[in-house]
Amino acid sequence: MSEVEKLQPAGDKMRRVVMWISETVQTYPQKNRLDILREAEIKFDLSPRECEFIETKLNEAVGEKN
Repeated sequence: MSEVEKLQPAGDKMRRVVMWISETVQTYPQKNRLDILREAEIKFDLSPRECEFIETKLNEAVGEKN
């Protein structure tokens, strides 16, 4: 765990991930959601559990709009 991660409140990382994904989807609506998720995994060094959580929530959000 990096020093920055130790200083962040629990959940702050996930809030930043969700905000980044939201901004990316708005900026690049044509971009594939799975590609955005994969970029977030790398950019924010997400664990497999965090990736699964974000993917589930992203799928739920997309399902609600359809």
